[in-house]
Amino acid sequence: MEIQENLVKYKYHIIFTLITSLILASLLFLAPSFFTILAYFWPLLLSTALFLAAVVIFGNTTSTSGDKAAGEGLLDYVAGQPEHAVESFKLEGEELKTK
Repeated sequence: MEIQENLVKYKYHIIFTLITSLILASLLFLAPSFFTILAYFWPLLLSTALFLAAVVIFGNTTSTSGDKAAGEGLLDYVAGQPEHAVESFKLEGEELKTK
């Protein structure tokens, strides 16, 4: 009788353990392997790496004229914050403060 009482006492623990074990086992046997996923996504990973390398190269390119690097203007343009837009926005903000 003691064993049955303990089983009833811990029935939720046993059910939770069985369900968790079934889920983990199904994931291990049914899920694709890491290399399968890598084989599927390698073009995306490669293009992302090349893009990041291009950003670093453009960021480190120095200009022969002026203080700023040549790539910074391009990076500002791509980021959507060209200098003239930022300066005009600051001027508009100052005008609003003075009104």
